[in-house]
Amino acid sequence: MAETPTQPARSPHGIRVASVPAGHVYVRHCSAPTPDGVRRLADPRPDGSPSTSQRWWPPVMLDPAWVRVHHEQFDLFHLHFGFDAQSPDQLTALVQELRRHGKPLVYTVHDLRNPHQADPKPHDAALDVLVPAADQLITLTPGAAQAIRSRWNRVATVLPHPHVVELPRLARPRPARERFRIGVHAKSLRPNMAVLPVVRVLADTAAELPDAELLVNIHREVADPAAPAYAPELLRELGALADHGLLALRIHDYFDDDQLWDYLASLDLSVLPYRFGTHSGWLEACHDLGTAVAAPDCGFYAEQHPCPTYGHSQRGGLDEESLREAVRTAYEERPAPRATTKERARERDRIAAAHQALYAQALG
Repeated sequence: MAETPTQPARSPHGIRVASVPAGHVYVRHCSAPTPDGVRRLADPRPDGSPSTSQRWWPPVMLDPAWVRVHHEQFDLFHLHFGFDAQSPDQLTALVQELRRHGKPLVYTVHDLRNPHQADPKPHDAALDVLVPAADQLITLTPGAAQAIRSRWNRVATVLPHPHVVELPRLARPRPARERFRIGVHAKSLRPNMAVLPVVRVLADTAAELPDAELLVNIHREVADPAAPAYAPELLRELGALADHGLLALRIHDYFDDDQLWDYLASLDLSVLPYRFGTHSGWLEACHDLGTAVAAPDCGFYAEQHPCPTYGHSQRGGLDEESLREAVRTAYEERPAPRATTKERARERDRIAAAHQALYAQALG
């Protein structure tokens, strides 16, 4: 005989959410700044993390044993991301444990293609568990919602990405600049990046535009022979382009938030060198700071905010002329549109209210 799930005990203090994660900026900004009837549990500290750490990965809540022990402390489970290392069997066990205790599952589909995984199969297998099992689905753009409907015949509520930059910083004026600065941040060479083909085109294009310059940033571990991201050939070519005056190359440690906002605000155009992906928090931060974005057409980036796009995908490669045209468009149409604090604050309130309504529906 099938096991009968227990009914969730609703808290008199609002809806308690086991959120995976809770501390990420996206998730924090899905709540209103003031108490709104939703309380997200703090991220349990992963084994080995110091007590002062803000680290939330790998998410402890994904362990069915955690659900089994802590199920009385939350009303529903909301998964965002962080399940890269979970097998389909492990995710199935998590879903079963939630069902056993009558806990609804809400899943926000941030990624239809995981930008950290070169092979799409593991993420596809995870989605094939999570999307059919979820009691409520959320995604960020209409295009992603349509893809979800086509693939799984499920309806996902579309809620926009909230602001990334904190509102007081968002209100600061942009620094004055005389030149048009194009930026590519290669980070630690995520699998979805094709840096050199994009940078070669940008170097040529910047050289053709009056008062334009190209800045390429990359994390220090790319230059570390002991690091998995070590890429000496890429660094040699970037260095050669820098030696010829075609770009400025900066190799540095990870930026903290203030450093990252300073960097993005120093750009007129940030080019995303992605060949696969779905949505982008980087693009949202640029919108907060008034920096234009040139986005590839392989995901749904341009549905987050209107921006110049160019042809770039894993299957079709790079359309060089469309990238040149995207840069020229940003150059001619500057300054880029920028979010206002009032717009972002109102949007955040709407997003928080929509989440609370979906949670109530899932629990109802």
